Parts: sequence; structure tokens; C-alpha cells
Amino acid sequence: MRRFVAALVACAAAACAHAQIDIVKTSVKRGDVEVPVEIARPQGAGPFPAVLFIHARRGFEDEDRAKLRSLAQHGFLVAAPDWQSGRFLERWPVPHDPATEGDVEAVLDLLRASKDACRGPVAVLGMSRGGYYALRLAAKRPEAIGAVASYYGHFQNPNAPEPEQLYSVAPEVAQIRAPWLMLIGDQDFELRRINNGRAFYALYERGVPVAMQMYPMARRAFDFRRDQTPEERIATRHAEAEVRAWFTRHLGLPGPGRCPG
Repeated sequence: MRRFVAALVACAAAACAHAQIDIVKTSVKRGDVEVPVEIARPQGAGPFPAVLFIHARRGFEDEDRAKLRSLAQHGFLVAAPDWQSGRFLERWPVPHDPATEGDVEAVLDLLRASKDACRGPVAVLGMSRGGYYALRLAAKRPEAIGAVASYYGHFQNPNAPEPEQLYSVAPEVAQIRAPWLMLIGDQDFELRRINNGRAFYALYERGVPVAMQMYPMARRAFDFRRDQTPEERIATRHAEAEVRAWFTRHLGLPGPGRCPG
């Protein structure tokens, strides 16, 4: 906890005084594991609306840091746990390691306890496999999660048997209360599009605020691809704006970088 707070103070005093948002690296101790955390803080005096960023199974990379900086430039305090490195997991893991869920939750608690974060629920942004972490966390901690956005997110346990992958969504979908924004390209994998669609209808039928943005001509990981088409570049900008608007609306923010009244 002290390291986390110290990192935020260092960011406030030095790096974040510049127009360019710098990333501060720290770690959170959970049991025997040191969970690496990267933090992006807006300029100026806090507190700020808080976002927990959960990366995909490809690993935490510079493209993720660009998203952290973008959110911070628009007034959000962002903390991103590296749920792979702390446990020495290989990039692109196929099985899901449930122990890593606790690592992510530990960073949620530290983010909420920070003096630089607005009091109350935070937003969660999950990338691909990170969407499954967001799902599990939002079901377990409804009081802590005020809004969720997922890019081509998992809505089924990656360890579930094939029939469940094909024909159902994770049971946690039935427990979600947080407003959820789904972002996905219409050229993404068919099964991922189907599972997002099933989750969308399940949330809608339960009265949970939910929206799906399907991007025409956008492939899997449209926002990360180094061979982006012109359409995917536009989709990337649009998706970032949609996420910010979703968080602003459902956290009840009166303006950029301002806590709910």
C-alpha cells in the first residue's frame, strides 16, 4: 500500500506536471507474489475518477500504455496490474489461472483506497481476456464497480468445456449490475461475436444498462493491429470516445477529471 501511494505522490509531484502523461511503475504485494502495476495520473490536483485497466493475454505492452495515457489525459486516474509477469506466466496463456483474479482485485482495492481517486465505485476497462477478469470482478464486487467497458471481451470461462464455449455464457453474467459497454469488430472471431451477443441480450433482459458497438470492417484486435486499415483507425478513435462517454455517464461525472457531486 505504501509503495502504491508513494508512486502516486511521485507522479503528482514530477511526471504528471508535464503535458505528456508519464507512466509510473510500482507493485502490490499479494501473498508471496509481487504484482507489477502501472499508473497514469492526470495533471493537476486530485482526486480523479478511477479506472482499473485489465490487459489481454498477449501481455501488457506499449499499446496498453497508450490507452492509459489517453484516459489520464481526459481526467481519469488509471491503474493497470500486469497479471502475467508477477506469476511468471508465458504470453498468450490458453488456460485461465484463477489465482491471478485475486492479484487484479488487490489492485482494485488499492486504487479505491488512494487519496487521488474519487470516493465510490470505479470503472473497469477489460481487453479481450481482461474482459473475463472484469466479469468475475463485477459479479463479486458489485459495490466497487460503477461501469465496465470491454474490447472483444470474454464472456465465458476460458477453462469451460467446449459445449459451454459454444452454447452459453458464464454464469456471472446473471449477477452483473454494472452498466456494460461492449466493443467488437464485425470481422472478429465468430464465437467471440456470438458470446458478446448472448451476453448483451442476457444483460438487457435483466434491465442492466448495456450497449454494443459493432465496428464494420474491423478485425480482431482492431485497436492494436500494426496493419490497421483506415476504417480500423477510425474505429479505434470512436471506441476510445465511447468508453470515455460511458464512464462519464455511468459514474455520474459532472465533467472531465471531476468527481461525482
